[in-house]
Amino acid sequence: MPGVSSFRSTLSSAGLGATAGLLAAGTALAVAELVAALVRPAAGPVTVVGGAVIDRTPAALKDYAIRTFGENDKTVLQLGILAVLALFAVAVGVLARYRRRAGLAGVLLFGVVGALAALSRPDSAGPGDALPSVAGAVAGAGVLHLLTTRAAAPAAGSGWSRRGFLTAAAVTAGGAAAAGALGRFLAGRRGRGAVASRDDLRLPAPASPAPALPRGAQLKVPGISAFTTSNRDFYRVDTALVVPRVDADGWRLRLHGKGVTRPLSYTLDQLLARPLIERDITLTCVSNEVGGPYAGNARWLGVPLAGLLREAGVRPPSRGGRADQLVARSVDGMTLGSPVEEVMDGRDAMLAVGMNGEPLPFDHGFPVRMLVPGLYGFVSACKWITDIELTTFDAYDPYWVKRGWARRAPVKTQSRIDTPRPFGRPAAGPVTVAGVAWAQHRGISRVEVRVDDGPWREADLAAADTADTWRQWSFPWRATPGGHTITVRATDGTGATQTEERTRTIPDGASGRHSVFVTVP
Repeated sequence: MPGVSSFRSTLSSAGLGATAGLLAAGTALAVAELVAALVRPAAGPVTVVGGAVIDRTPAALKDYAIRTFGENDKTVLQLGILAVLALFAVAVGVLARYRRRAGLAGVLLFGVVGALAALSRPDSAGPGDALPSVAGAVAGAGVLHLLTTRAAAPAAGSGWSRRGFLTAAAVTAGGAAAAGALGRFLAGRRGRGAVASRDDLRLPAPASPAPALPRGAQLKVPGISAFTTSNRDFYRVDTALVVPRVDADGWRLRLHGKGVTRPLSYTLDQLLARPLIERDITLTCVSNEVGGPYAGNARWLGVPLAGLLREAGVRPPSRGGRADQLVARSVDGMTLGSPVEEVMDGRDAMLAVGMNGEPLPFDHGFPVRMLVPGLYGFVSACKWITDIELTTFDAYDPYWVKRGWARRAPVKTQSRIDTPRPFGRPAAGPVTVAGVAWAQHRGISRVEVRVDDGPWREADLAAADTADTWRQWSFPWRATPGGHTITVRATDGTGATQTEERTRTIPDGASGRHSVFVTVP
């Protein structure tokens, strides 16, 4: 049957083209990552394209990704990029079986997109960042040309057989795997200096230690969040697809800008030689929904930031200072803007070098990050910081402000029910409802709980540490059979009670009251 035979031949040809396209894409990625390991690991095509996608994603969609996928949002993005690339590769491969030049142009387009993305990144090191994508595209085009040419040859009565194509494909796949493995090995070696510098770092004792944790600050209630969040469990929300691994020995911090009479530069050793402070501080991400997990409390060790600014001649606006915004820049190009007035108003704003008794983990900003108690992280908590510029809010919009978030963002008073869990099934009788509440730099003075439409009843507060940390609470409830909604609200140290009005996280943090529904059998 000629029609069936023709269809099978077309299908077989398309399959060979799709295989060739996938192998070309795999080779392109592997060679690109190998070259990136030699040039600059952060210039790899998946990383730079992913970063460009993050930068151009609408704030609402970005917030949805964090809310839906949590700390796995970057993994989901990378898998999505690879899936799109695979579909593109299949299409290019099939096209190349019939229009080879058009297919090769598609592979070269991969290189153009990657190169443009690399050069547009805020941390771009220059034209060299385009090399990985260009080299990958050239290698991918070569593989596609070779495989599609040889796959077509048997039909003309010469060249490779089908078995020859499969052999060439297997060799190509092996070569791509080897190139990728070598790239990962070399990239790992480049990061060993950073790992070694962290392993060798010995943090000095603080000149001003943190006060001893009050007895009773940690309640003995199963299911409640630990008062001190471990480094492993501390939340991570940022835009870095690849966590920067900064060698502490080569790290420098530059302090300059408007109102700076004496520009300064510091090494890590110079910061460590200064009097350090140690403080318990709760951090909160502005992307944290009501009742969400993106809050954590740690013991931080660092250099008081206000002292560094004063040494550089900086004065707050209330004392005639010319700058009202401090722009912190990360090694990956991220910019965060903090109000100078709050940084210098006496709170424990710091450049942190330690977290819970050890050097900062890479995920949390090693070797140095910034902290300003009472402000959401997107306007205060720059990780992998390398530059501080004094300017004004009118003159410069940092990364998140350009994307619709607020310029100023003090942490809102919030409370959360940790236990019982949503849709839990506690037994009838005595049940302990418990959780945490926070209002950094104002403190928590009262927490109240309501069951269904009943009256608000005051919860028992754990001992308070400082106004900059969260506070645990508990409430004894005699559970009765049926479905129940438990709601919590907190009052901060100024007497302001947490609002019941629900707002989104954009532009300056979510508001509303957390509630859980449980069923008592």
